[in-house]
Amino acid sequence: MDVRLLEAFRAVVDHRSVTAAAGAMGVTQPAVSTQIARLEETVGFALFERSGGRLKLTSEGMLFYAEATRVLGEVDRLQTATAQIREGQAGRLAIASHPWAAISLLPKLVSEFLATRPGVSVRLISRHSDVVSQLLPSESFDIGIAELPLDETSVKLSRHQMRCVVVLPPRHPLAARKVLTPKLLSGLPMVAPARSLQLPARLIAVFAAAGAHLNSVVEAEFLASLCGLVAAGTGWALVDPMSAESFGHLGLVARPFEPAILYEIGVFHRSDREPSTLAASFLELLEAKLGG
Repeated sequence: MDVRLLEAFRAVVDHRSVTAAAGAMGVTQPAVSTQIARLEETVGFALFERSGGRLKLTSEGMLFYAEATRVLGEVDRLQTATAQIREGQAGRLAIASHPWAAISLLPKLVSEFLATRPGVSVRLISRHSDVVSQLLPSESFDIGIAELPLDETSVKLSRHQMRCVVVLPPRHPLAARKVLTPKLLSGLPMVAPARSLQLPARLIAVFAAAGAHLNSVVEAEFLASLCGLVAAGTGWALVDPMSAESFGHLGLVARPFEPAILYEIGVFHRSDREPSTLAASFLELLEAKLGG
């Protein structure tokens, strides 16, 4: 059934005349009369009684009006939903990330994203980087974030680098230094990232090259744990700048480290299809954050 015929019917009933309905719809009176005639032919019964130039709903017309109003309400809701989907204002977004992004990057970013999208819901999935890259074929998420390297066979990947910083406990003796080096940190208690992260090998290499002693007293799997241990006074740690910022409220002191050690992550999605409008909008926000 042509929705335009139902809209003409509703307009005539609501405005109580063909002339008023035509004016409200921005069409001619004959056009509305033709639509009503077509609708009556389609449904197979009279919708109006015509007497003295006035229209009055028949009993069947009253029943049909109730149903037509309900259907048009659904059409209106569908049109609204369509516009929201088209503009990235509705839908569900699933993001899979390793713990670093789930803790230090995504909370503020997702909150900012949802603030202007009341019709959107987000699911965050936190796994180790190697697990995140394996989830994609199952189509369980729209966007992935993980440490590099990644298997790029079935993904479209963008790479990002961050220069790591040293975080120190509050009032640490080295807090007065503007830049920290392996020589300055040699022998001091350190909270080390677990071997499953990409940082340990690079850290070991730069300390060895400088002839400095890397004194690891605790090993932790998450960068957030490193920051918490540092704040408790356990020792110093090397983390990305976003983690340092996220836990700055604990009183951590962050200082540049020389030589530079880069923390590398990848943002990716399936390569065999374009991301949804919603996912593309979040990717734009994410890329801007990481590129800034």
